[in-house]
Amino acid sequence: MLPDPQPQFLLFDLDGTLINSLPDLLTALNLLRRELALEPLISAQVRQMVGDGATLLVKRALGTDLYEDRHLQRFLELYGQHLLDQTHCYPGIEELLSHHNPQHMALVTNKPILYTRRILAGLNLSRFFRTVIGGDSYPYKKPHPYPLQQALEQLGGYPHQALMIGDHHTDLYAARDAGIATCFCAYGFGHCGDCIPDYRVATATELLPLFPGKSR
Repeated sequence: MLPDPQPQFLLFDLDGTLINSLPDLLTALNLLRRELALEPLISAQVRQMVGDGATLLVKRALGTDLYEDRHLQRFLELYGQHLLDQTHCYPGIEELLSHHNPQHMALVTNKPILYTRRILAGLNLSRFFRTVIGGDSYPYKKPHPYPLQQALEQLGGYPHQALMIGDHHTDLYAARDAGIATCFCAYGFGHCGDCIPDYRVATATELLPLFPGKSR
C-alpha cells in the first residue's frame, strides 16, 4: 500500500532533483584536473561521482592516491567561480514548488551550505523553503537520517507526514532510516542502490501530477 500521495511536508534533494548542476561541476573538476596535468573528464563520468558531498566528489575525480585536502579547497574555489554558469532548474520544478506551502518544505542536500544558498538565490528558489540544510550543516550528511530528522523538526512535522524526493540512493537510505516515504527521480544523477522507493518518476514534470498540492 502506497503512502498518502498528499504528504503534508516535502523534503527535497538539490543536485539531480531540482537542478541540473552537472555542467558546472564538470567545469570546476576539469579546471582542477588541468592544473594537475590530468586529462579532462566527460559528463557521464562525473554524473556517477555526484551525490555524496564535495570531498568524495573530488576524491573520485582525482583518485584517492592523488587526492590531498588542498585539492578540495581548490575545487571549491573553482566551483564558486562557475556556480551558476550553466546550472538550471529542471522543467516543471518551479511550478511544482509553487503549488506547495513553503512553510512545509525543506531542502536537504550534501552540497556545502554556502554554495547551496548561492544557487537557490541565483535561481530564485530560496522563497520556496523554510529550511535549508547542507552537507556541512551538521556532523552527519545523507545517507545518515539525521539531516532529514532535523529538517522535519524545524518544519514541525513527523515522519509519517513527510516525503523525501531525491535522485540518489543516499536520499532513499536516509529517508528509510528516518521513517519517511520516498520518491526516486530517475532523471537525475544517481541510482536506488538496494532501496525500493515508494514512488518513481522518469522526468521532473511527472512530480506535480503525482503530488499536486494546492496552488498558493
